[in-house]
Amino acid sequence: MNLHIIRFDIPFPPNYGGVIDVYYKIKALHHAGVKVILHCFEYHRKPSPELEKICREVHYYHRKTGFTGFLSFRPYIVNSRRSDELLERLLEDSYPVLFEGLHSCHLLDHPQLKKRLKIYRESNIEHRYYFQLGKAETNIRKKAYFLSESCRLKFFQRKLRYADKILAVSLSDQRYLLSHFPGKETLWLPSFHRENEIRCLPGKGTYVLYHANLSVPENRKAAEYMVKTVYNDSLPKLIITGLDPPSSLMRLASTRPNVFIISNPDDEEMFRLIQHAHINLMVSFQATGLKLKLLHALFQGRFCLVNTPMVTGTGLDSLCEMAETPGQFRESILTLMKRDFTQNQISQRRAILDDRYSNKKNCKIVRDLVTLS
Repeated sequence: MNLHIIRFDIPFPPNYGGVIDVYYKIKALHHAGVKVILHCFEYHRKPSPELEKICREVHYYHRKTGFTGFLSFRPYIVNSRRSDELLERLLEDSYPVLFEGLHSCHLLDHPQLKKRLKIYRESNIEHRYYFQLGKAETNIRKKAYFLSESCRLKFFQRKLRYADKILAVSLSDQRYLLSHFPGKETLWLPSFHRENEIRCLPGKGTYVLYHANLSVPENRKAAEYMVKTVYNDSLPKLIITGLDPPSSLMRLASTRPNVFIISNPDDEEMFRLIQHAHINLMVSFQATGLKLKLLHALFQGRFCLVNTPMVTGTGLDSLCEMAETPGQFRESILTLMKRDFTQNQISQRRAILDDRYSNKKNCKIVRDLVTLS
């Protein structure tokens, strides 16, 4: 059982959504006896010896960044990840190839790979994701890039007809892909994650938590939405934490006496903040993909207060408290702060998460695809 995996960046350390999915997928496959040959493009992350412990081979490729990457009808995120060396390595054997994300699909339609089993792992409907990034971005040049990239990605998405199998990260994304590629076998495969057991604490906490990669425009927009439109002096302490919060968010938080920012916490501190919060507050403005921060909060935290796009297509809405408007969020926060988080709620989470979001069960889906090839 050998499998090539092409990844658009280096999946270690596993400290943001797509990387978390890939790293823990590889780890699960390793324990299941699948020998992974990992191909990844270097981009702001260094080669990692940790990956060599769970892969048969690890190969790194230089990403072709710069102006020339834009001189193509292909999306920049795809065109800048083209490599003749990668193709040569794939042609050394006949093992299946798993393409992680649309970024990694430059070779998906290559004629020399026509007879190979090619599996596409979707983590987002990318043109929708980039369109929302463009809407959230305030820098004019970045906004133009995101919106033009969205158009290219929508056109490039047609290449997915060359995949033999598609693994969709959410039920809603699965429905979208089935409607655009009818007849293509498209399976629901939720994100892999670092949680092996429920670690929620019963009882009460004293604060509300919002955690995310704050350098991503959509996450920054969600944090700003909470501070500007939801929060007032009557609400309990809100802690906003995550990677690289922008200075604009820091300034905004300083205008509220009950809003605090913790920048770039390590894993241990992040786990502690999630576990001891009374409410994990999560907002999204687009309903594609699976938000891994939701999974982390459900495995580790108490109440999860979310809006509809956070849970669309996940099957996790029954485990969350729902709100849509600033007024509903304020009312729900005040109500939930008076309630204990109970053992019955922990048991309900365990039953649903062990059934639908077990790394071991979901690994079997990938393993069976590789074995049957």
